[in-house]
Amino acid sequence: MKRPTKIKKILIVDFGSQFTQLIARRIRELGVFSEIISHKGLKIVNQNELYGVIFSGGPLNVYQDKKIELNKKIFNLECPILGICFGHQMISKYYGGKVKSSKTREFGFARIKKIKNSPLTQNFFNKKNTNDVWMSHADHVTKIPKTFKKIASTKDSKFTIIENIKLKRFGVQFHPEVTHTIKGNTLLKNFLFKICKAKRNWSLKHQKNTLINRVKNQIGKEKVICALSGGVDSSVVAQLLNKSVGKQLKCIFVNTGLLRKNEEKQVVDTFKKKLKINLIYVNAEKQFLGRLKNISDPEKKRKIIGNLFIKIFERYAKKIKNVKFLAQGTLYPDLIESKSVTGSQTSKIKSHHNVGGLPKKMKLKLVEPLRLLFKDEVRKLGLELKLSKQIISRHPFPGPGLAIRMPGIITKEKIKILKEADNYFISELKQENLYDKIWQAYAALLPVKTVGVMGDNRTYEYICLLRAITSSDGMTADYFDFSKKFMQKVSNKIINNIQGINRVVYDVTSKPPSTIELE
Repeated sequence: MKRPTKIKKILIVDFGSQFTQLIARRIRELGVFSEIISHKGLKIVNQNELYGVIFSGGPLNVYQDKKIELNKKIFNLECPILGICFGHQMISKYYGGKVKSSKTREFGFARIKKIKNSPLTQNFFNKKNTNDVWMSHADHVTKIPKTFKKIASTKDSKFTIIENIKLKRFGVQFHPEVTHTIKGNTLLKNFLFKICKAKRNWSLKHQKNTLINRVKNQIGKEKVICALSGGVDSSVVAQLLNKSVGKQLKCIFVNTGLLRKNEEKQVVDTFKKKLKINLIYVNAEKQFLGRLKNISDPEKKRKIIGNLFIKIFERYAKKIKNVKFLAQGTLYPDLIESKSVTGSQTSKIKSHHNVGGLPKKMKLKLVEPLRLLFKDEVRKLGLELKLSKQIISRHPFPGPGLAIRMPGIITKEKIKILKEADNYFISELKQENLYDKIWQAYAALLPVKTVGVMGDNRTYEYICLLRAITSSDGMTADYFDFSKKFMQKVSNKIINNIQGINRVVYDVTSKPPSTIELE
């Protein structure tokens, strides 16, 4: 999908912060379009396309000039610029201030105290003129530029908020985009509407028509194949394409043998029977399990599944005459975690089977209409496209399926056990009205057996790990705090009804430091 050029936006210059995507999401939540671009090779855009600019945080130091590739002409723009953390230090240094390594690093909560009024901080401080903010820095501004004013400070950061009203330049040492900062959204809202004078121009209701027209223009009168899995992302893509090009769409659903219990039946019933979409069902279970035999390395699993998935598409594409496009449900977080979408220092966490990896011999062109959207935005778009709430509210499911919820070697026996365990867990969540309160929940099968006692017999069976997390976008996550009663109920159901599991554990790790999936 081509990035919008006509819609006025907030430009976010990425210096490699783990929170850059959160900045973009917060701006969009406030109703203004935001776009991320790397500091590397930054080309100055038309002033008329911008409401303002935000510099992100990052792992660099402002005195490491050789590693910072920023077109200094950006400072010539007349629109407002807000620097966050590293961005705050960049603004200070450019206009003549000084930045040094701090003797006392600030990581976590810090109490900030107001010194002067500012349009940036209106309604940001409490009645005591203080606030709790989230810090993450080892350097700090030791001297601000002569033309700047100090707005607020903390115990270890004298110049926590600075401004130059005439130049419309602002800097904050903390991270207003993270939920830990109290009233962080208020500060961002002030920047957007009081300082940048931005107008609300971003909603999925309006984007629906924009995306439909964009897909029409990209595909024209050609045929397109949609990689349909039945999950939220591919379902929204399929319906978007259905609304855009109708009969030109051919959906292919590949049963890898690594789906959730009865998932293949649900997909066929929904898309072929209810939505009347042209669906081709491919049962490739034997092929996938054959290729995965004795493979335990998680990256090899992903690559095997991804490559075979594409080969099957190629095979069926050849059977359909004149197909030119392949549609995928790639999202923004997929791109971020697979590689640095902005070319910044963001590290690669894992590979996604639907990001990159397409063989050069494949002649199909990619259609990825959701590649700049976050998960919550995709769900809203799905509702605008009249998809059922049952589909839209479904928890995320990884492309490689149960393969990455089963560390170690994959076997038919393990798959059968895991499908049943996952089904019991999800069923109980729905029965207790907890499913919609959770971002993602699943059962996993650990590659270790332990001794148990059932009746008068000793058992030696697998450990089932349960994971349930809360999140707003999948970029950060925390575990869901179940009651003891619920956990006991689920554990008993799984152990009493599934032969092969004699122990259930619950994962209470957040993201970061862990990822949502096990592999």
